[in-house]
Amino acid sequence: MSGSRPLRLSFVVPAHDEAPLIGACLGAIRAAAGAQAHEVLVVDDASTDATAAIAQAHGARVLPVDHRQIAATRNAGARATHGEVLVFVDADTRITPDVVAAALSALDAGAVGGGCAVRFDDARWHERMFTALVMLGFRATGIGPGCFLFCTRAAFEAAGGFDERLYAAEDVALSRALASLGRFVVLRQHVVTSDRKLRTFGLLAHLRLALRLLLRGRSVLESREHLGLWYATRRHKPPRP
Repeated sequence: MSGSRPLRLSFVVPAHDEAPLIGACLGAIRAAAGAQAHEVLVVDDASTDATAAIAQAHGARVLPVDHRQIAATRNAGARATHGEVLVFVDADTRITPDVVAAALSALDAGAVGGGCAVRFDDARWHERMFTALVMLGFRATGIGPGCFLFCTRAAFEAAGGFDERLYAAEDVALSRALASLGRFVVLRQHVVTSDRKLRTFGLLAHLRLALRLLLRGRSVLESREHLGLWYATRRHKPPRP
């Protein structure tokens, strides 16, 4: 946090066993925040590795929780921070000064919140095409991907925060709730995130989950049973050649 200036930005980073990647995430956040008065909170959700120690070494405050439920973990972080703007950043994601500046400009222009474009740091051509299609869908429907989601604290509280009945797609639900309150933007600027879900599970697993959602609807998202993409162990494999 910077000096005695009003606290503008609260970065909330939910994390479970993120030791291999969280250092780069936090370094990018500090660089992106620049001179803005800010705080960085890592919500350490039942990690069994060095996530908390690495976060503290990078100057972040650490809040230990034991939810293993992403919406509850994100909400715990929001409650424990004090900035007028909340920025939720996944622990495997690297943000830039450009995306933070664009987010603040959008809020200053009257938006209540938003998201941005996403690129994977190590993806094959067909995975890049898949991601581009997903991003087109997000942009068309006004949904911000959860790896970088921002809003005013007032709008977050008015929306009721993340829906804790959901074990996934809580970012979709919050995007829609925020859009019901005011202008929600999906920025052209992008963040870079890990492609570990694609590398660990593959495109077919993603398509099977999409089919379950079509057939069974929201109930699929209300337990961990079919949500291994988020809750099963994801290995941090070496980058592909």
